Amino acid sequence: MFERSRKGEHALLILPHAGGPPDEGVAEEFTELARSAGATIASLVTARIDRPNPSTLIGSGKLEEAKAIADATEADLVLVNFALSPGQERNLEKALQRRVLDRTGLILDIFAQRARSHEGKLQVELAQLRHMATRLVRGWTHLERQRGGSIGLRGPGETQLETDRRLLQKRVEQLQRRLEKVEVQRTQMRRARMRSELPRVALVGYTNAGKSTLFNTLTGAEAYAADQLFATLDPTVRRVELPGGGVVLADTVGFVRDLPHELVAAFRSTLSEAREADLLLHVVDAADPLREERIRQVDEVLREIGAGDIPQLLVFNKIDRIEGVQPRHDVPGDGHERVWVSARDGLGIDLLRGVLAQQLGFRRVRGRIDLPAHSARLRSRLHALGAVLDEDHDEHGWHLTIDLALGDAQRLAVQAGGHPLEALLPEIEA
Repeated sequence: MFERSRKGEHALLILPHAGGPPDEGVAEEFTELARSAGATIASLVTARIDRPNPSTLIGSGKLEEAKAIADATEADLVLVNFALSPGQERNLEKALQRRVLDRTGLILDIFAQRARSHEGKLQVELAQLRHMATRLVRGWTHLERQRGGSIGLRGPGETQLETDRRLLQKRVEQLQRRLEKVEVQRTQMRRARMRSELPRVALVGYTNAGKSTLFNTLTGAEAYAADQLFATLDPTVRRVELPGGGVVLADTVGFVRDLPHELVAAFRSTLSEAREADLLLHVVDAADPLREERIRQVDEVLREIGAGDIPQLLVFNKIDRIEGVQPRHDVPGDGHERVWVSARDGLGIDLLRGVLAQQLGFRRVRGRIDLPAHSARLRSRLHALGAVLDEDHDEHGWHLTIDLALGDAQRLAVQAGGHPLEALLPEIEA
């Protein structure tokens, strides 16, 4: 066996591909994944695998080449852009004399670094343990040693491998129970938002498309945003005021091609914000030459999580990186409306707010109402919503001219027992 490096940050990248030249976009993305995990890139090796080697994935000639490059560049870690089997990973480590991590393990490592909330950390650990469980199958020979076997300790014993499997399964079950409790709490919060009758909008898109920056621009929040893959893992929810009313906006984890199934399963609560939305803001990096392919990949993940039928508004972000492009609203023949903005510079944000309000079909209630003296709470709520245009007062109470969103008016009417707002509800402007 080899001595594993404790650094593990100087990485050789192996990029398997089938037929033809390797895809530059795939190579660039995998390189960015490696950098996002904190690795420095020693070198990149492409390997054509029309018939994957069941033992090592790549052929013996390419394996020797990779070993020579790793030795020459002093790489202490090998990252493979492929979902390796446990046996392939073990055989590659033996041949290359270095730690080997496949695409799934790399993404899991990034997620472990990025998770900030208690729930996010639980989800990452659960995904890592499920991935690790497959690596315990015929993993290391020392795990097959029997406990017992000495004088006074004879018996059927239990292999170390079986012990590790049992402890791992116990931890998985514990995490699942804790996540179920968190999910109950999150479901209760979602139900409370649904009772408020506010439309729900979720930001989705390929990782590093600028979702969190757009979220911060629209909400005035300070969600973590950085020019790196998977900057956001934990869902953040805020209310946003639009022309015509408020909405609940959720920022979600970015998608990526071949997202490991372990992560799709583990991040069910994060992805549920997308599944239960009334509208998806699909954020696209407008400066990405592969943006159309990215759109297809995100749509594929949305279908996989059960959100494929939810209406979308495409938001082409980062127009500040494209010379001559100005904010605009397009309605192409395919019916997918597009708004071109720069979340970083604030370009086109007001346009986006207006289009978003149109998409959600906001309608308003306007008119004059009379509030008796005992309706001070309703009056203060109307002022808090910015709905009061004019007001005067006499011995009978307050007389207000109001202008507010239909949803807000309906909610306040229920809270006030109907009177006096319900008299205005039929007077709705289209």
